[in-house]
Amino acid sequence: MKLQSLFADEDAVSPVIGVILMVAITVILAAVIGTFVLGLGENVQDSAPQANFQFEYGADYSGTGNTFDITHTGGEDVDASTVTVQIGTGSAVSGNNGGWADTISTGDTISIGDGSGGDIAATDFSSDDDVRVIWTSPSGGSSQTIGTSTVA
Repeated sequence: MKLQSLFADEDAVSPVIGVILMVAITVILAAVIGTFVLGLGENVQDSAPQANFQFEYGADYSGTGNTFDITHTGGEDVDASTVTVQIGTGSAVSGNNGGWADTISTGDTISIGDGSGGDIAATDFSSDDDVRVIWTSPSGGSSQTIGTSTVA
């Protein structure tokens, strides 16, 4: 057996590689076209940010009412215009109306109080009220609770 004939005979390599590449390209094109046709790519951008919030309850600065602080303790930065704080079943406070900056970053705190205390005044709240930080997608299509606690 001659070793030179083994290295010189490369006729079958090129067609096999060509067929594999054509099949791979066809599969990739079918996946991309299927994604656009079925609209699967539209929901990718509307996912809620992964952010952590800490809730602390106590008397307000003036001692005349109750207050609670919500602190962003980690995770992704959140656009404040997409955030609402809901207290109980009805009271809601928008995140960008003076309490938080335009972008809520790690370490940012907002203080919400009944009466005259806190950065933002809310309607009266009492123990066992649920407090939720709700994110709404910029397109308005969906919303999700990204932080929750119960008033102590």
